[in-house]
Amino acid sequence: MDPFWHGFWPQGKFLGVEWHFWKIVGWLGNCVFFSRFMVQWYVTEKRKQVVIPVAFWWLSLTGALLLFSYAVYQRDSVFIFAYAFTWIPYVRNLIIHHRHQESLGECGQCHAKTPAHARFCPACGASIEWRTA
Repeated sequence: MDPFWHGFWPQGKFLGVEWHFWKIVGWLGNCVFFSRFMVQWYVTEKRKQVVIPVAFWWLSLTGALLLFSYAVYQRDSVFIFAYAFTWIPYVRNLIIHHRHQESLGECGQCHAKTPAHARFCPACGASIEWRTA
């Protein structure tokens, strides 16, 4: 090993940790799972109200699946059980979000998305006519 890198990777370790594929999967899971809080915080601050964006649920699902994969690799029953079922509410919230998006209408004047069966567009105030199928 190059002497320059020896200071960063003594005995093949970085920060005292021996790195391999599954260690990277585990740390990536931690980073993704943590990032969901940063996303939620950012959106809440931006809108000045508590908001849980859809990205929060995608990051939760991705992070939990990565951590579950790492737990299975480690064969740690406590760690496996901790992430075995967390995906259920994440997937359910993504389904609810998808159904809600499909139920939205569109304003005929400004083309903004409008809540299902709204009488007026929240963006421009135009009257909305709903067509029944």
